[in-house]
Amino acid sequence: MSMNKFKVLVKVVELGSLTKAAEVMGFTQSGVSHMINSLEDEFGFSLLIRNRSGAKLTTNGEEIVKTMREILKWNEHLEQQVASIHGIELGTIHIGTFTSVGVHWLPGIIQDFQRDYPHIEIRLVEGDYREIEDWIAEGKIDCGFLSLPTWDIFDAIPLHQDPMLVLLPVEHPLSSEDSIALAQIENEPFIMPSKGSDYDVNRVLEKALTKPDIKYTLGDDYAIMAMVEKGLGISILPELVLRGQRRNIRQIELKEKSFRSLGIAVSSLREVSPATKRFLDYVKSYPKL
Repeated sequence: MSMNKFKVLVKVVELGSLTKAAEVMGFTQSGVSHMINSLEDEFGFSLLIRNRSGAKLTTNGEEIVKTMREILKWNEHLEQQVASIHGIELGTIHIGTFTSVGVHWLPGIIQDFQRDYPHIEIRLVEGDYREIEDWIAEGKIDCGFLSLPTWDIFDAIPLHQDPMLVLLPVEHPLSSEDSIALAQIENEPFIMPSKGSDYDVNRVLEKALTKPDIKYTLGDDYAIMAMVEKGLGISILPELVLRGQRRNIRQIELKEKSFRSLGIAVSSLREVSPATKRFLDYVKSYPKL
């Protein structure tokens, strides 16, 4: 059995299309189709359902692809260990991230890391906390940045305490305050974040037994800032999300000091590849977080 065939099938599943997988991997579509057919002949059953909308796994394929991902992971480990014995640091790291980390942390981390380890390739996948947790559990990524705590089955490394701040329009009566208690804003029209950030905000509100008057729910942090600027409500967001923003809004600390704990998680620290371990060690000691 060929590792290349395994890689092709996993990529087809990831992209949902033989054509897209062929383009990304540098094969012809007929070449990809031939490799999938070859695997199906070897196994004696169908792996994919192909139709006009793309390709998806059969029930048998869903079981097989889990093992393929494990085989590919350990094959990558082996290649990295052999290279390390020869004094070469190489490999590929798949990293899950969300917007604020992708904007404010990763450009500097990756620039410095690739300067020190030029033969280690980094591939980024962006999602929300829940998607990143799923990707770690499914073996689709090697590690992922998250708001902690995360699933008990993961090993997680805390990195930074990110303050949660109240966002107000500049003309709001409370905008001149140095800090605000949640009780002061309980009856204010509230703009609730979604797609991950709601986890951090709900944790703050539930801890204080506060139920805000939710008027809008938005998945885009910058849209929330724009709504606050126009006086359509107030909100709560992490400081890292707000860093560098130029909108005409006030950011005020909560009297009930609240933070999101940012960290990086893996399925198991004992089983990470040498390249992933190198990256984790690098992030832990990175001075600019």
